[in-house]
Amino acid sequence: MLQMQQRLSLPFLVLLGLPSTAMGFALAVQISALSWLLRTKYQLDIHEIGIVWAAGPLAGILGQVLIGIVSDKVWFWGGRRRPFILVGGLLTALSLMALPSIGLIDQALGLDAILGVAIAVALALDLSINVSFNPTRSLIADVTPEGPQRTAAYTWMQTVSGTFGVLAYAVGAVFGNVALIYFGVVLVLLFSLIPPMLIAEPRALAGAEAEAADARAPKLSFVTVLLLMRPLWPFALYAMVAMGLKLTGNASHSMWIEVGFAALAVGFLVHALMEPQPAPNTAREDLPAFRKVLAAHALSWIGVQTMFVYMIAFVQQRFPGLDDDGTGRLMSTAFLVLNAVGALVPALLLNPLARRFGEVHVHAASLALMALGFAFVYFAGHSATAVYVGMAVMGLGWGAIVSLPFAIFSQCVAPARIGLYMGVFNLSVVLPQLAVSLGVGMLIEHLPDKGSVFLVGAATAALSAIAWMAVKRVPLAGAPAGAGTSAMPSSGGH
Repeated sequence: MLQMQQRLSLPFLVLLGLPSTAMGFALAVQISALSWLLRTKYQLDIHEIGIVWAAGPLAGILGQVLIGIVSDKVWFWGGRRRPFILVGGLLTALSLMALPSIGLIDQALGLDAILGVAIAVALALDLSINVSFNPTRSLIADVTPEGPQRTAAYTWMQTVSGTFGVLAYAVGAVFGNVALIYFGVVLVLLFSLIPPMLIAEPRALAGAEAEAADARAPKLSFVTVLLLMRPLWPFALYAMVAMGLKLTGNASHSMWIEVGFAALAVGFLVHALMEPQPAPNTAREDLPAFRKVLAAHALSWIGVQTMFVYMIAFVQQRFPGLDDDGTGRLMSTAFLVLNAVGALVPALLLNPLARRFGEVHVHAASLALMALGFAFVYFAGHSATAVYVGMAVMGLGWGAIVSLPFAIFSQCVAPARIGLYMGVFNLSVVLPQLAVSLGVGMLIEHLPDKGSVFLVGAATAALSAIAWMAVKRVPLAGAPAGAGTSAMPSSGGH
């Protein structure tokens, strides 16, 4: 074991964040380039772009949960998470290389089906990313103790990842998205293949023996996973119905289906947020708190994913004088600003604030500011400068979304199952993403004002900020005195 790992020094925290940075960079490349490629090079409609983007959430639904469960139980190549990070990184690099060649692949196969090939390439990329993403984040919980040090590790993870995300959008803005893709291939290989070999993983996860002796711990089964993800059931049901309609040629249908499932989702989310939590020290796992995290986090991702996927429509309507390259540069610069702020605030601002006021309070405040940023772009985003200002404000919430929730939920579940919980937690990201791809895209396409992309974001970010305040920290039985409580007050607070 390296000495810097024993001390949990800052260089080690940076090293620990590099594998996650590799996968985050791949996602940044996808966000910056995929919609642009499909819209400008292959002339796909907005709803067709949404279908292509649906491949990612579909991959994450199974990929991250299954990989999380498996990586909790196995040990080979000198690690529990290491094998999946190595294999996933290699596959991700290969899939990125296929993005600029969608047309060539279509021609080589003689299919004349750009949409089908684009879906296949996007699915391959997202499957590859999902092989690694859960293990890269579970690894951080494996090697850091619960409490402020783990919060610091996750916030530094986002600062490192976000910094390279800024680099991704800078490369895209200056050299173009094709150059960005090939740069991403090299970076993903370096950060996913080298750092895991330098990090020593514990052979036995913390708390494994205690959990084995605890009869109250839920047994691992399909039903267990279903109960864990209960607030997300309406999203999953809608995904199955909407995907079935599209596959049977009924993509155009009344929006009453979406309205009905939206109402059902509200009911399940409110139920989860009102679920009573156990009294302190009465259970090893606070599953009601975990379900509240799922509900609150899902709301924020509806708005974020709507912006990522459909901002192209907003830019083309608000800035009709831009050509395809100009549109791509404006989007790349906007995402660069978002990620620049999102990279700086976690370790430099959110982490010290969380130590003083608690992660939940800081996260909710960040989301409230993000809602203001969304609203600013909607009402004032008629110039590139105004768009960039709004994206900078939104960056405060973005930096929180991709860092603080990991520290929050990892302190209310059993350490020996962190891979499982990381996978279920990811469902609060991918199921809303799928709903956005299948339902919100149809809404945006029919609305005359494409600025509605940011109106959706403002509403869901504000609702998420309110929902997070229902999450209360309960110390786990058997935890050392004060473990995890300095970062998140447990009595009378959130």
